[in-house]
Amino acid sequence: MDCLTLKKSNCKNCYKCLRHCPVKSIRFSGNQAYIIGNECILCGRCFVVCPQDAKQIVSETEKVRVLLQTGAQVIVSLAPSFVANYENVGIDAMREALMKLGFSGAEETAIGATIVKKEYEKMVNDGGRDVIISSCCHSVNLLVQKHFPALVPLLADVLSPMQAHAADIKKRFPGAKVVFIGPCVAKKDEAAQYDGFVDAVLTFDELSELFREAGIEPEKIENHDENSRARFFPTTGGILKTMDKKEDCGYTFMAIDTAENCIAALRDIENGGLHKCFIEMSICPGSCVGGPVMEKFHCSPVKDYAAVSAVAGKRDFAVDEYAESELRKSFELIEHSLPMPSEREITEILHRMGKTKPSDELNCGSCGYDTCREKAVAIYQGKASVTMCLPYLKEKAESFSDTIVRNTPNGLIVLNENLEVQQINKAAQKILNIRLSSDILGGQIVRVYDPCDFLEVLNTRQDIRNKRVFLAEYEKYVEESIIYDKEYRLLFCILRDVTEEETQRRKKETISRQTVEVADKVVDKQMRIVQEIASLLGETAAETKIALSKLKESIACE
Repeated sequence: MDCLTLKKSNCKNCYKCLRHCPVKSIRFSGNQAYIIGNECILCGRCFVVCPQDAKQIVSETEKVRVLLQTGAQVIVSLAPSFVANYENVGIDAMREALMKLGFSGAEETAIGATIVKKEYEKMVNDGGRDVIISSCCHSVNLLVQKHFPALVPLLADVLSPMQAHAADIKKRFPGAKVVFIGPCVAKKDEAAQYDGFVDAVLTFDELSELFREAGIEPEKIENHDENSRARFFPTTGGILKTMDKKEDCGYTFMAIDTAENCIAALRDIENGGLHKCFIEMSICPGSCVGGPVMEKFHCSPVKDYAAVSAVAGKRDFAVDEYAESELRKSFELIEHSLPMPSEREITEILHRMGKTKPSDELNCGSCGYDTCREKAVAIYQGKASVTMCLPYLKEKAESFSDTIVRNTPNGLIVLNENLEVQQINKAAQKILNIRLSSDILGGQIVRVYDPCDFLEVLNTRQDIRNKRVFLAEYEKYVEESIIYDKEYRLLFCILRDVTEEETQRRKKETISRQTVEVADKVVDKQMRIVQEIASLLGETAAETKIALSKLKESIACE
């Protein structure tokens, strides 16, 4: 069943789920993550690490409510890790609280663990198998079934404690329904995959929600029972702690947790590196007490182990004897074959990612894949895209911006708040007569430029735009803009060399001034000439007037 779902709107394309997925069973399309069902081992790591809570465990709360409303006898199989999730609450208090919710009763899954561990003891004492891998953890089973098919025969073909306990309950209470409650995602799939055992699965988180809705709080009363050694099962090495092993059985016993360690061990076995050993495997760190629901909402590994250890007895639960056939189960291969690219196709994809030579393959893991070649294979298989390579995108963006910065005719200087030069382009170097950028990078701007304007912008947070400045030291005029970026706490200075422009302007001013002076001189000279002409004209007119008057007088006398 699909035990994990994705809220698409919350997926922020961060690849964190892929980075933590031990089998890379997540693909990306349209900037969204999708779980690849036939590759997923339901370890729940993506659910734990997702920063946006985009991964959700499918709830069976409504299914349980329906079971309770049918009137059938519904009995809870409670995972022994509950003592770590519900501090200082024993099985009796949990049973009472669960019965208030409408359940007919509750028992510890550790009873089923006792039945299972007895079967493991028989396998070991029989000595007929070379390597035995415990099959209590459904995620381990899925890991082997999907990714190590050749090792499927090594899985102990025994029911899990959940299944064994459910079978035991239904044998003692014919017609009863069983609800398993624990910290695991994979148990939901196991219940669906193997019909007839468990009718519904809840996580501790879902149970706590039911308690909150009903206003129920389990009493903090611990229960210690000497006949409860199997309560160790949810801890790393817990299965081995409960097993009675013959000293001369010839087996090496080991306990391995975390998906990465399990995968490494399975590879060793696959390569023939391990023989005659019984391996207790659990996917979660610290085993079931580190299950995904526990880890996300109640991560306290040392305290959780101590809680389990405090209530674990030294003897086994009293359980009925079962025929071997009643406790056996089979494991089928789960195929997920994908096309593999040729070396030429891998090289072609690497080139598309900007990896043209081995030194370009950083294998940084930022995309979620361990190596660039592994990422290239995922691209070929349709699980990833070229744009998931963050160094590639960063280099591409930087290359684009660097091209602009490099080719702009304007000088660009970037300073931090200490007025230390973080970046300078060629145009700025030319303006400030700097031979190499390394001569000033990391140094104070005061070495090459007056810092007063930078200090003013820092103090006032007011940008300076297109201010014309004369750089006497360099005999240059520049148009200066200084901008403060609050987000990155950087100062950006853009310098436009206007020396030529300023020189031409000054030449024009000089020519204009000289022209005005010449014009003034010409006007003055012309005025003097006019005045002289006027003066001469005035004298001549007076003499003429006198002569004409005399002529008039003489004519009148005659």
